[in-house]
Amino acid sequence: MAEETIFSKIIRKEIPADVLYQDEMVTAFRDINPRAPSHILIIPNKLLPTVNDIEADDEAMMGRLFTVARKLAKDEGIAENGYRLIVNCNPHGGQEVYHIHMHLVGGRPLGPMIVG
Repeated sequence: MAEETIFSKIIRKEIPADVLYQDEMVTAFRDINPRAPSHILIIPNKLLPTVNDIEADDEAMMGRLFTVARKLAKDEGIAENGYRLIVNCNPHGGQEVYHIHMHLVGGRPLGPMIVG
């Protein structure tokens, strides 16, 4: 069984976060350490530690990450100029929290990579 993370507590509203979107499949909230003017994390409500843990049953939920990203990019006013979606997997991929999450980053030219 996967271990819960801080994201599970945000989903359940046990700790405060600037939640921008939540439905039965996903939750989206502002990153507390933003790398750009708009930096939002979009997470499945189901605890999946890494991309390697996704199963066929999870496809609709994972697709929802992208449709919510599209909605939030429009709401943030960054859709037209562009934005970046990032999903990290395991230590070499830069993953820090072991609950799959997509970074929606934009609001300025990002260049070829975001280096942290």
